[in-house]
Amino acid sequence: MSDDLIKIRDEIDELDQQIQLLLNQRAVCAKKVADAKLSDVKEGENVIFYRPEREASVLRKVMDRNQGPIGNEEMARLFREVMSACLALEQPMKIAFLGPEGTFTQAAALKHFGHSVRTVPFSSIDEVFREVDADSCHYGVVPVENSTEGVISHTLDMLIESPLKICGEVSLRIHQYLMADNETLSSIKKIYSHQQSLAQCREWLDSSLPGIERIPVNSNAEAARLASQEKGSAAIASNAAAQIYQLNILAEKIEDEPDNTTRFIILGKQDVGSSSSARKHINEQIMVNTVDKTSIMVTSANQSGALHSLLKPIAENGLSMTRIESRPSKSGLWQYLFFIDIDGHISDPAVATALEAIKQQSSIMKILGSYPKAVL
Repeated sequence: MSDDLIKIRDEIDELDQQIQLLLNQRAVCAKKVADAKLSDVKEGENVIFYRPEREASVLRKVMDRNQGPIGNEEMARLFREVMSACLALEQPMKIAFLGPEGTFTQAAALKHFGHSVRTVPFSSIDEVFREVDADSCHYGVVPVENSTEGVISHTLDMLIESPLKICGEVSLRIHQYLMADNETLSSIKKIYSHQQSLAQCREWLDSSLPGIERIPVNSNAEAARLASQEKGSAAIASNAAAQIYQLNILAEKIEDEPDNTTRFIILGKQDVGSSSSARKHINEQIMVNTVDKTSIMVTSANQSGALHSLLKPIAENGLSMTRIESRPSKSGLWQYLFFIDIDGHISDPAVATALEAIKQQSSIMKILGSYPKAVL
């Protein structure tokens, strides 16, 4: 071994020691934060240890000051795990997700909260909502839309009546894998998967496995479990599910769209503060928040120009609408609920003004949450 290599390794060992020391110092500070929160809380109040806006702000700072050679996202992921471990010293958190083990929703939960939380699987989206509402879990994670197949209707329907709020979001690049207990495509008689995944792989299935029965189930992980128990069955799921259920991957990345991405929302009970470092718009000289998002649900009368009247205040206040979806209202024939996302936090004056104007134009308006946009 050369002297240069020995010196480099010695330098790495010294840096590792410094990093370990600093991590433990950070953990001590985290425990001090917990003690301060506990001492300030009034009797009967719940202590909020997890602050989504604070974590989002820290991660953005990490990416802004990063100088490489480690990439911005990889550096932020490292800090996410550090924050996860430190938060676990303050309060070990239980996160409900659409299970079973090995779903994309679990992957999204771990991406957002880090691996120092306990993820708890549930068999349906409404169960995730109920467990968080009942305080059995601190937060929940459910899918809300896919870039290929659109919205998850069940999630939108639950948001209408649930008292829970959207506290954050996660975007996850989705790769689909065909897996089975056997080792050849020719032995496959049926394929299990979630209906969204079957749709996302429709073209590949039509060309590679035409005529094979496709059976929708509650989750991709459930599909993998069934495939592990039934001869001649295959599943479309994540590579993590293949490992959990000890299945052979027969085909990789079979999704039809190369940029196939699913957005997940974080469900909780708290109001989330602004994570914005607001800046002045060069032309209009107004403060613009582009790092937070506000989601609302509104209804309007079934009359000409009603939707235009609802959306007009968004443009008049210099805001960007990033999404709009409609769902049939259960209160009347041909009446609809509109789910709208706009840039900015509810505490921003422009957002507050726009929402007040929308409220005046709508039959019902519900603020679903004001929260940081996905950082990673």
